[in-house]
Amino acid sequence: MKYRSLTKEQFEALHEEFALFLASQKIDAKEWKALKEEKPTVADEEMAIFSDLVWEDVLSKTTYVEHFSKQSVNFFKCEETQIHRIFVKVHKDIDLLEQEGFEWLLQHPTDESVELYTGTKAYTGERNLEIFDLIEKGAAISKGELYDYFHQLIGC
Repeated sequence: MKYRSLTKEQFEALHEEFALFLASQKIDAKEWKALKEEKPTVADEEMAIFSDLVWEDVLSKTTYVEHFSKQSVNFFKCEETQIHRIFVKVHKDIDLLEQEGFEWLLQHPTDESVELYTGTKAYTGERNLEIFDLIEKGAAISKGELYDYFHQLIGC
C-alpha cells in the first residue's frame, strides 16, 4: 500500500465509487459480501488498492496545503517539480487556532510581532508522497487563498 487505507467514513462517503471500482474488478455486491466473509485478506487488498487510487487522484489535484499551530502557519504551494513555502510566525500571546487569533493575524500581517519567511525546494521524493506526508502530519488541503494573500503581501 502506497498511502493509507481510507477511513470507514471516507469509504462510506465514496460507496458509489467503490461499487464502480469493484464492478471494474468484476466483483458484484453478492461476491463482495462473500469475499469479506470468506477471504478477508483479499477484501482488504481490494480496499487498499481503492484507497491508493483515491489518494493518488486527490493528491494529483492538490495545489495548496496549509498547516496551522498556535503560534505559526505554514502555507504550501505544490507545483509539479517543486514546493513553495510561506512560513508565518507570531511572537505575540495569541492562538492562531482560534478564530480571534487568526483574524488578528489577517488584520495585522505587518505587525512587528509577525515574521514571514519564504522558501522553495525541489521534491526529494515523489511529489504526491511528500504532500501526503504533510497531510499525515496535520496539514489540510486548501484552495490557496491564504497562500496567495501572504504571497502578494510579501511581494515575491
